[in-house]
Amino acid sequence: MTCHKLLMLMADGAFHSGSELGETLGISRSAVWKQIQRLQQLGVEIYSVKGRGYRVPDGADLLDLERFQALLDSRVVARLERIGFEREVGSTNRLALDALKQGAGSGIFAAEYQSQGRGRRGREWISPYGANLYFSLAWRFSVGLAALEGLSLAVGLALRQALGRFGVEPLELKWPNDLLSDGRKLGGILIEVSGEAAGEAQVVIGIGINVSMPEEMIEQVTQPCIDISRLLATPPDRTQLLAVLVEELIRMLDLFERQGFAVLREQWQQANIHRDRPIRLISGAREVLGICRGVDERGALLLETDGRVEAYYGGEVSVRAQG
Repeated sequence: MTCHKLLMLMADGAFHSGSELGETLGISRSAVWKQIQRLQQLGVEIYSVKGRGYRVPDGADLLDLERFQALLDSRVVARLERIGFEREVGSTNRLALDALKQGAGSGIFAAEYQSQGRGRRGREWISPYGANLYFSLAWRFSVGLAALEGLSLAVGLALRQALGRFGVEPLELKWPNDLLSDGRKLGGILIEVSGEAAGEAQVVIGIGINVSMPEEMIEQVTQPCIDISRLLATPPDRTQLLAVLVEELIRMLDLFERQGFAVLREQWQQANIHRDRPIRLISGAREVLGICRGVDERGALLLETDGRVEAYYGGEVSVRAQG
């Protein structure tokens, strides 16, 4: 894709003239301009100065497949049957689902840009090109669907641990699938499962992490959000970050398959942003007010209302702070 090659040429953050870029790519200056416009439509911030050319102000941090594989522990590489890095896709979850349907036992799929990225309940996930991390892990569990309760909470803990290794803090978890820093959304999880209640289960774990969001993109998000570049003075590059996230995820999945969510419950409680706080639980047109009492051993949300505690499971349930 020409626009990806163009972005690679401008990755150093310096000015490059249209004629220089065109000569390197073997296209005209007007074709360069069209590709610049395309990148801007994909969310890339590009400065254009007459007489100097084009510049990506903070440079471009593009994913590097070879470096990713080199950074991974060899034991983790051995666990991944497929590794795919794409430039533009509809959804990395779709790539992972297709791999499972084709018989793959596992795989990691990442992209620079998702045109159909989404969160829970079909919400759009804003995905500027080369700015954040969008990836999906395909995985098969031998324990069956019945044993996967609490999986999204375990995944949240893995992400929190991985980011903590880089000094990203404070980090909180919001039931059932959001990662936050000081109440602002940093990442989200979308899990799709299929299989048998007591047989093998196929799981796709889709993850989006805000790494370096352009200011205008942050303004488009309908809730408070933050990215890693605003939390760390010297953030890791996206390839390094992805490698650590994948390692922690696979370690967590192994633990979860052996022991389930119960052994992780207290750890999740400590990170729960709504712990012992008043919340609104929303399910369709129904809304219930109460005090969040954490989660049970299966990962269900515990809500205290009028002195009585009731368990609620994921699906189409959302949680909001009261007030």
